[in-house]
Amino acid sequence: MANLKVIISGGGTGGHIFPAIAIANAIKKLRPNTEFLFVGALGRMEMTKVPEAGFEIVGLPIMGLQRKLTLKNLKFPFMLLKSAAMAKKIVKEFKPDIAIGVGGYASGPLLRAANKAKVPTLLQEQNSYAGLTNKILGKEASKICVAYDGMQVFFPKEKIILTGNPVRSEVIKLEGKKERALEFFNLDAAKKTVLVVGGSLGAWSINEAVENSIAAWEKAGTQVVWQTGKLFHERAQKAAVGKESWLKVTEFIKRMDLGYAIADLVVSRAGALAVSELCLVKKPSIFVPLPSAAEDHQTKNAKVLTTLSAAELITDAEVREKLEKTVLDLIDNDAELSRLSENISPLGYHDAADIIANEAVKLANSSLK
Repeated sequence: MANLKVIISGGGTGGHIFPAIAIANAIKKLRPNTEFLFVGALGRMEMTKVPEAGFEIVGLPIMGLQRKLTLKNLKFPFMLLKSAAMAKKIVKEFKPDIAIGVGGYASGPLLRAANKAKVPTLLQEQNSYAGLTNKILGKEASKICVAYDGMQVFFPKEKIILTGNPVRSEVIKLEGKKERALEFFNLDAAKKTVLVVGGSLGAWSINEAVENSIAAWEKAGTQVVWQTGKLFHERAQKAAVGKESWLKVTEFIKRMDLGYAIADLVVSRAGALAVSELCLVKKPSIFVPLPSAAEDHQTKNAKVLTTLSAAELITDAEVREKLEKTVLDLIDNDAELSRLSENISPLGYHDAADIIANEAVKLANSSLK
């Protein structure tokens, strides 16, 4: 059996990178001798996170087109052309049996180059609303793995496979971890705990909403694990002085499994990875979608759940005023917490990475014939 060669492209945020790594690990289980090459965007998270996971990565000088008027946009066409040329060279030299795109800046040039070279391509669309790049790539893709029903409005129906989103398996295994989590965060087992996560980079509006809520949450006896991101971390630490027994401030949570294990309620952005993980760990959640996300896809992700009474939604514009009361209304309402947990549970897709890996291997094998 010939060794497979697989290119995985995309990144930019943890929401793209971690599913990509999960897919690679699932392919490795099926075909241990597979040779992988990741293609990311220079200066983005994937350039460090992928090597940390044990995979080789090369970077393209690709950048996003800024929504506001800025001189950076003048560089965009030149960076795009340079990235397209580099992607063509990468495909020619690596000779992949399949190219997988997970979204993010690098995915476009690489998958276009693979399509032109007649390499089978698999697209993994994580959101409930497909972005422009993926809609274009979907026309040429061999298979499109999606996380939500109804995606035929964006892609050819015959190419779609409903798989759910790949998640980090170690993050969703919570059995028996509550006691370890209490010890890890040094919190009180007798009190309810709110986990606040604003994505891998933090969320300014959510952070300010938490800052505004500290006095009320302290009075109510609520414990909080507050992931701030880098930019707000110092300010949050100052706000937590004298309250460290119940307000745990951290720039980044390395053990998200323990964060989920201790949480009675989660406040989160509505990126595809976060939504998928919260469905699988069955946590009552308040989503605060990032308003600047492409095509407002985070709001659309959250609304899929809220229409099924599986989560609460607060807009970014309203979070500073509404978060305090929404948390207090929910955290001691055991019946409502149970209802949200029960309603979110069926929406999680197990084994998504394994299903996608199987499809990828089938496509790669077809290219070897």
